[in-house]
Amino acid sequence: MNSLISESRGRPGDDPIFTINAAANARRALGEPVINASLGALLDDDGGLSVMPTVFAAFQGVPAQQAAAYAPIAGDPPFLEAVRRDAFGSGEMFENSVGAATPGGTGALLNAMMNFLEPGQSIFTSSYYWSPYRIIAGHNRRGVETFPMFDEAGVFHLQAFEDGLVAQLKRQGRALVILNFPCHNPTGYTLDEAEWRGVAEALGRASEHGAVALVVDLAYAAFGTQSPSVWVDAMATVSDRVAVLAAWTASKSFAQYGARVGALLASIPDAAHRADVENAISYTCRGSWSNCNHLGLLAVSDLLRNDELRAGVAEERRALVSLLSDRVDAFNAEAMSRGLVYPRYEGGFFVSVFTPDAAETARVAAADGVYVVPMDGAVRLALCAVARADVPRLVDAVARGVAAAHQAKDGAHA
Repeated sequence: MNSLISESRGRPGDDPIFTINAAANARRALGEPVINASLGALLDDDGGLSVMPTVFAAFQGVPAQQAAAYAPIAGDPPFLEAVRRDAFGSGEMFENSVGAATPGGTGALLNAMMNFLEPGQSIFTSSYYWSPYRIIAGHNRRGVETFPMFDEAGVFHLQAFEDGLVAQLKRQGRALVILNFPCHNPTGYTLDEAEWRGVAEALGRASEHGAVALVVDLAYAAFGTQSPSVWVDAMATVSDRVAVLAAWTASKSFAQYGARVGALLASIPDAAHRADVENAISYTCRGSWSNCNHLGLLAVSDLLRNDELRAGVAEERRALVSLLSDRVDAFNAEAMSRGLVYPRYEGGFFVSVFTPDAAETARVAAADGVYVVPMDGAVRLALCAVARADVPRLVDAVARGVAAAHQAKDGAHA
């Protein structure tokens, strides 16, 4: 007799992206010249994981007895103050904010879903989204609803966003919107200032139909060119009507994927509501992972609060952003010359190329030793993991894959 409950049976043993990554690594181990554009980790041009020496120095500098002690359930107050300031700046959004430490951005998203949606309700996000959103939601008895991310001009579909949000509010009475900007995963798109204002205005109007909370998933924001003040200033205009949340993580911005340091932050002007939110998100910490990696919390707190460490991190991060920007520029030049269709891409770990058959495009590319991630209507390319010198070969393989997909589609319609 199977001791698993019915909903836990037959689940895949690994995430599909990690499965693709394993296939690419297996061929590379055999000596094949593989380009692995599947996994979201920033590699240097020699294929090694990019790290920040200042970050490791901060981890090594934490006293052993402090690191070994339990962290407070919601995280150390200096850590929470530092990440709130890092996300919201130093204005009213910061002054009205609270937070709780989480194991990475994933923990922040789970915490938000548990507290701002009822079981059986669905988050609201763009049609292209990080696939674990669905896993996190489903595992906690929530769902996912989407709106078409791009309009016919290839820019953010603001009208579809507002129409879909209002329709959801009329059905379920509340909404938890998750937007992963700047540097959207998987498309690479970043909302410009006018688009952020448009989103804020749409959220404000939609709030007339029910309770609205927005999570800005900041996973890749440090690798874009946009100032955090752009989204913060836009959302400040509706924070009296919309609960403005941020999923903050050190995984990408500090190149510390394994430390699992993150936070769910909330900016709420009303003091009583803010206190209730603070209690709720701390309670969820206790009821799930209990408390977080104390070594990581203490080290990241030092990195954000110590002027010398902060300056060192800024300099090292600039070098990593420059490394990635070179690849972004190379991709844009190569992709435009090959006529590939993809969203506006100014920075970030990923970009997506549209195709009528993502599986066929990925299959053709993989036959040439180039691994990308197929999605509905596009393939995702992790430029973060591709050396600058390999970008032309990456684009060539994807272009041939897209061409093969078009040929198959045309043949099917002949």
